[in-house]
Amino acid sequence: MKRVIENEVTIRESQIKDAKPLMKIDKLVWNSRNSPQIPVWKSRTHYLRSCPPENQLVAECDGFVIGCIGWRPPTMMFTNSHVAEIYIAVHPAYQGLGVGRKLIESVKLHTLRRGVKKLRLRVLSTNEDAIRFYKRCGFREEGRLAREYVIEGQYVDDVLMSCWLL
Repeated sequence: MKRVIENEVTIRESQIKDAKPLMKIDKLVWNSRNSPQIPVWKSRTHYLRSCPPENQLVAECDGFVIGCIGWRPPTMMFTNSHVAEIYIAVHPAYQGLGVGRKLIESVKLHTLRRGVKKLRLRVLSTNEDAIRFYKRCGFREEGRLAREYVIEGQYVDDVLMSCWLL
């Protein structure tokens, strides 16, 4: 039986009030299968310093935050200012229903209006579902850092992917 979202998912700019639900989503989403280091937020302030509202969009359904996508400069160099590195998290109950795709499409438009020309991301080679998802969203593999991490006793590659917005 295919799951569906009954009501519309809206994408909006993040607000300070979204920090708590987004911290909860992070706890549900991130694990050793999809992240080399699971984020641990000491406080709401700690979260907001790392994930400021002006650099995030959230997905909302029925008044509940169900996911987010954020971006940050990959470096502080001016010559690299046309690039943004993204991260995405969707509540497990809403994964596979198009929320992630809607977030990706929204961040492409949002960051392009801010002068970003290229989005990039990093994904573990063991996270094959995510790699397929990113490829369906227009990302391509640009490189790979072989055996970059040791996770649960296994070497794991760090896959670098990108998407040009022009």
